[in-house]
Amino acid sequence: MNEEKSLQEKYNPEGVCFGCGLSNEKGLQICSFVEDDVGGTPLVLLRFRPEPHHLAFEGIVNGGIVGTLFDCHCNWTAAYHLMLSQDLDAPPPTVTAEYSVRFKRPTPTGSELLFRAWPASIEGNRAVIEAELEADGVVTATCTGTFVAVKEGHPAYHRW
Repeated sequence: MNEEKSLQEKYNPEGVCFGCGLSNEKGLQICSFVEDDVGGTPLVLLRFRPEPHHLAFEGIVNGGIVGTLFDCHCNWTAAYHLMLSQDLDAPPPTVTAEYSVRFKRPTPTGSELLFRAWPASIEGNRAVIEAELEADGVVTATCTGTFVAVKEGHPAYHRW
């Protein structure tokens, strides 16, 4: 699969979200890429290099930044997999119903962070996504979230 463009570049290049909006100059501007998994289920990967203003304290990424990265990356993973499951041409606009992050150890700032996300289940317009964050070859946090495709009339409907 290995798409050349990120999901954000392909489906929402004008997005304004703090985490995933590519046109938000003060945001994180994440780019999530689809890759094949060994089992055939596409993984969605995010590589992110923390900057000094993402610190909690010297050498460690702020937990809120980690949470935002998980939230937006998992949301795009859900939208992508809902698109596949419903045979759509573009991902449906999705919102976060809930997500939780489990911090296993501090996440260092000195290297590129790798987020992997995949669907645990998809039912109708809902996707449960699981993800992990790896830094220097060690998983430092995991996430599980439920994301829902919204319909016309919802404030997020026309965001992409």
